[in-house]
Amino acid sequence: MKCPFCGEINNKVTDSRLSRDGDTIRRRRQCIACERRFTTYEQVEEVPIMILKKDNRRQVFAREKVRSGIQRACEKRNISMNLIESFLDELEGDLKETGEKEIPSSLIGEKAMKWLQGVDAVAYVRFASVYREFKDAEDFYSELKSLTSRGDIPWQVDSSGSAEADKPDREGEPEAEKPEKDQAAGGGEKADE
Repeated sequence: MKCPFCGEINNKVTDSRLSRDGDTIRRRRQCIACERRFTTYEQVEEVPIMILKKDNRRQVFAREKVRSGIQRACEKRNISMNLIESFLDELEGDLKETGEKEIPSSLIGEKAMKWLQGVDAVAYVRFASVYREFKDAEDFYSELKSLTSRGDIPWQVDSSGSAEADKPDREGEPEAEKPEKDQAAGGGEKADE
C-alpha cells in the first residue's frame, strides 16, 4: 500500500479491526520511510447481480426496488418491516448463491409472490396484480379462485362470484358495550353553577 504522504510502498500494519457488520476490515498503517500513520479499509469486491428484465434490458439488482414493491403490497397490513427485511436478506443471499451473472426478473417476482402468499393473502393479491399485470376484475377473480381452491385463504368464492368468509356464527352474542362520553370538557365532572 502506497503511503499517501511520501509515496513509499513499504509500511507496517499497527492495528486491524473488523467492522460491526463483518464486511470491512479497518487497518491502521505506519509508513517505514516517513513514519506517518494512515488508515485503509479492506473489503471483498462483489460482482453486482445483473437482472434480465422481460424486455431483455439488463439492470443491476436494486434491493430498494424490491422493497418498495413489497411495501406497496403490504400497505395497511399487519406486516413488520423486520419481516420484510428478513425476506430481502434471504432473497439477496439466494441470488448470490446461484453463482449466475444474470438472473431473470421473473425469478425475483416469483420468489416475492411465494413469500407474500405465505405471509398475507391480501398483500399477495396486490403484488400479483401488478407483477402479473392484471387487466380487469376477471384476472383478480381467477387468482382468488385459484387461492381458495388451494386453501390458502380463509374464504371461498361461490359460483355466482361472491366471496364469503369462513367466519364463526356470532348471532346471539351481545354487542360490546360502548363507553359513554362525558359531557364535560376534559372528562371531569360538570361543576354546579
